[in-house]
Amino acid sequence: MGKLVLTSFVTLDGVHQAPGGPREDTRDGFEQGGWSVPYGDEDFGRFVTEVFDRAGAFLLGRRTYDIFASYWPKVTDPADPVAGRLNALPKYVATSAPLADPVWPGATAVHGDLVKEVIALKERTEGELQVHGSAALAGSLLALDLVDTLHLLTFPVVLGAGRRLFTEGARPTAFRYTGGRMTAAGVSVRTYDLDGRPGYGTYELPDGA
Repeated sequence: MGKLVLTSFVTLDGVHQAPGGPREDTRDGFEQGGWSVPYGDEDFGRFVTEVFDRAGAFLLGRRTYDIFASYWPKVTDPADPVAGRLNALPKYVATSAPLADPVWPGATAVHGDLVKEVIALKERTEGELQVHGSAALAGSLLALDLVDTLHLLTFPVVLGAGRRLFTEGARPTAFRYTGGRMTAAGVSVRTYDLDGRPGYGTYELPDGA
């Protein structure tokens, strides 16, 4: 049985909207897309390659699928560490609408109960069921405790506006740190496993102290 692994890019102020380009996601008038691109050095590329090497299948939101499907099928070098995996492995798209023609080979729309769908996908996936981008889907998966591992890449930039990964009302969740690194360009890469609900305590002095 595979595990669900979410890789998410965020700024120091928690924004994860449109990291890859100015036209990627302009909802709410967002005009700062492409903020992750200046930090794409060799260290960053090495980490991304390691992640994709562990992929067994992909679960994508509809917006991210449409972006990927317009680009990655055109990268035909099978040795490309990202394109080689994305083009060859199964891609499941969380959407209620039909996929636009031509459908990216290996892509299948899934809909219905997200918990049941994800559990079924994990059961038939060898390796990791990976989620990249897919902001709305990522939020739903986190809220439903369906994420096993989170790769959180924090970029040294503050935008002051944009959609955030963890929003007001997010489900209280504890994570266990399992490893990390810092790229030469200053991207903090941290990996966490889901660890149930948060614990609480107090630094207040006891009454009468």
